[in-house]
Amino acid sequence: MKKRKTGAGARTGASNQLRIIGGEWRGRRLRFPDATGLRPTADRVRETLFNWLQGRVYGRRCLDLFAGSGALGFEAASRGAGEVVMVEASPKVAEALRANAELLRADAVRVEARRAEAFLQSAPQGFDVVFLDPPFGKGLLEPALRELAGGGWLNTNGCLYIECEAEFGEPELPVGYEFLRRGRAGQVAYFLAVKPPASNDVE
Repeated sequence: MKKRKTGAGARTGASNQLRIIGGEWRGRRLRFPDATGLRPTADRVRETLFNWLQGRVYGRRCLDLFAGSGALGFEAASRGAGEVVMVEASPKVAEALRANAELLRADAVRVEARRAEAFLQSAPQGFDVVFLDPPFGKGLLEPALRELAGGGWLNTNGCLYIECEAEFGEPELPVGYEFLRRGRAGQVAYFLAVKPPASNDVE
């Protein structure tokens, strides 16, 4: 969530607010600071995504790898995620995420103030849902996908949400992953992928 976009994915006005669209905090508005390209994922994209994720969020571990405004992570927490880890490189933005988590009394949310690349170099933690929405034009998507696929980050049957520039088409998934859903809103393409169980994991 570090991109400045036009069309359906763009933030309009100078309110610097996002609205949680479902769950415990439905309708709550959260402020986020000014930062280059910072904006929440569009409401209609989030609504579509969490419709796709029905039954896959409640009680599960979620990773918001490029957290930015926190729209995806707070939406997951609002819908009952057991734990949400938000990774954010900007200290100012990370502090705003912590303030919003405190405002909501979101005990399930943990904010990591560091770059996604550094986080992925730490000991792997298994997650059930990973939100992967890196800044546009920075070449961060493919390296993040490779690191996530390296082992231990996504649990069996875990879901990977990808948001990227529509002009580049489908991102290349790591071996062993497959697309479940696809969507497009203006200049933004978004995808849900899954890591199915290996054949020797199935009885």
